[in-house]
Amino acid sequence: MSNPILHFAHANSYPAGTYGVFFEQLRAHYDVRALPLHAHNPAYPVEDGWRKLGKELGEELAHRYQEPVILVGHSMGGILSLMAARKRPDLVRCVVLLDSPVVTGWRASALRLVKLFKLESQRSPAVASIRRRNVWPDMEAAYQHYAAKALFAAWPQRVLRDYVAHGLEPEPSGGVRLRFRRETETEVYRTLPHHLGALTRRPYPVPIGFVGGTDSVECRMAGLTGTKRLVGSHFLQIPGGHLFPMESPEAAAKATHEMIQSLLSGKPPAVT
Repeated sequence: MSNPILHFAHANSYPAGTYGVFFEQLRAHYDVRALPLHAHNPAYPVEDGWRKLGKELGEELAHRYQEPVILVGHSMGGILSLMAARKRPDLVRCVVLLDSPVVTGWRASALRLVKLFKLESQRSPAVASIRRRNVWPDMEAAYQHYAAKALFAAWPQRVLRDYVAHGLEPEPSGGVRLRFRRETETEVYRTLPHHLGALTRRPYPVPIGFVGGTDSVECRMAGLTGTKRLVGSHFLQIPGGHLFPMESPEAAAKATHEMIQSLLSGKPPAVT
């Protein structure tokens, strides 16, 4: 008997190949599939609220699979999974959000105003992403660049190597450059959905679970009230930050598997 299909959607700026170690752990239980790169298909441009990105994922599911699948998404990928499942619940068995908080309430209203009046704070990730270095002479130079940064110091070496291997591509003029364009990364940050509060106020058509990092700055900024209302008892936090699937891929995979099993059985997650 074949393993059930798990379709994964990656976070902003981290192509699916970055999650190789995480996927290895999950493949003991699932047939793991993924679109290698979101937000770069000109047929589905990045627009306010990410609706076309969600549409791309939904159409990918419809074209690729003959049966409902398990959706797992990290950060941006979790929100896209929510959108796809809402539009086409017949294609989805359950959804697991990996540090993908749903912005609701006053935070959603504030986000709408920030976008409307272009009141971007210097603390916004978009400010850093648009200036991000994106060209290196070779892969090893890029690896050493990232290895020296505090953000990546917590990643196992294999994970960082996967990010460099899958996150860079040859530059026509020589060297290598970021595969996920920094301009696109910035636009994704600037168009964060503020309209998802309605999803938390009525029954969702498929089971939803949340696994987050206890030290996630993104969850603190977004708030978790709406997310907890959406997922109910299927809420779990494990040690780590927003990028916990890269920091601790084995623990992240174990928590994800337990959450999937709890969603499919209708029982609260067993992980503590």
